[in-house]
Amino acid sequence: MQSQNMHLSLPSKGRLQDGALSFLSSAGFPVFKPNPRQYQAQIPALPDLGVIFQRPGDIVVSVRQGSVDFGITGLDVIEEKRGGNGDILILHDALGFGSCALTLAVPEAWNEVKDVQSLKKFAATFSGPLRVATKFPVLTGRFLDQHNIPHTLIAAEGTLETAPTIGYADMISDLVSSGQTLQDNRLRALADGVIQPSQAALIANRKALKTRPEALEMARRLLEYIEAHSRAKENLLVIANMRGESPQAIAQKMFTQTIVGGLQGPTISPVVVRDGEANWYSATVVVRRDLLPQAITELRTIGGSGIIVSPVTYIFEEEPPRYKAMLKALENDHA
Repeated sequence: MQSQNMHLSLPSKGRLQDGALSFLSSAGFPVFKPNPRQYQAQIPALPDLGVIFQRPGDIVVSVRQGSVDFGITGLDVIEEKRGGNGDILILHDALGFGSCALTLAVPEAWNEVKDVQSLKKFAATFSGPLRVATKFPVLTGRFLDQHNIPHTLIAAEGTLETAPTIGYADMISDLVSSGQTLQDNRLRALADGVIQPSQAALIANRKALKTRPEALEMARRLLEYIEAHSRAKENLLVIANMRGESPQAIAQKMFTQTIVGGLQGPTISPVVVRDGEANWYSATVVVRRDLLPQAITELRTIGGSGIIVSPVTYIFEEEPPRYKAMLKALENDHA
C-alpha cells in the first residue's frame, strides 16, 4: 500500500460503513481493502487519497484536529463534536444514507397516566429538573436550554432504552431511525422532541483546504462526482426513434409536451435506415425517474417508437454548486 499525503476517514462498522462503501462505489470511487481486519484501505480511482476506518465520533475529532483531511459520518456526531472554532467544514450535508434523528423519548406509561403530548407538558409533571440519559450531551443540553427546560444530563455508554425503567433517568435522548427499538422498550418519541435530523455527510478540515492546493483539488473532485452521481440517480436517459422533416421540426413537437423537452432541449441525430427511407431521427432526452410513464406516453403521442430507457451514471454541471459554496465559505474567512 503506497503512502498518501491525504486521508479520508470512514465509519469502521455497521450500517453507516456499509452505506459509505456502497455510496462511494456507486459514485465511481470503490474502496479496496486488502484485509478485512485492517483499518486502512485504498481508492484506486483516487491514488493520492488514503482511507482509514474509525468510529463515527473519532472521525469528527480527527478531521477537526487535522490528522485526517476528509471524513464521512453522520450529522449527529458532526454537530456534537465539531467544536466552536470552525475547523470542521461540511462539504455535503445530504449524501442520502444513514438517515435517523436524535430525539427525546419518554416511557409510554407516562402518556397513559398523565396524557403527556409534548416536551413542556412532560417537564411540567416533575417538581425538579428532568434527568435525561444521553450520549449526545452537547446537542441535548443546547436543545433543552433553548426550550427553557430545567434538566440534568446523565452520561450513558450502554443501552439507553433501559434508563427510565431502571429509574436513573426520566427520559432519554437517542438516535431513532425506524422507531422499533423504542417501541420494543415501551418508549415513545415526543413529536416536538426532535433535536437533530441526521444523515451521512462529507466533512473536511478547513485549514487543509486553505493551505494545501492538493486538498482543495481533492475536495473539488469528490464533490463533482458525488453531486453528478446524486443528480443522475433521479433521472433516466430516454431514446426514441421519430419521423420528421428536420431535427428542428421534431424538437418543436417535443417542446409542445410537458416532460420530454429535456434539461436544455433534446439531442436529435439522423438515423441511417437500411431501405434508404429518409426523415428518421433519434431523439434523446433526460427524464426524471418518477415522470417516466408520462414521458413514454408523450413520446408515443408525437410519433415516438422503439423507445429505449437507460440509467444515468453522472450528470455533470459546469461547476458543482457545493464546491462553489465551499469556496465562498473559505473566502469569507478572509473577509
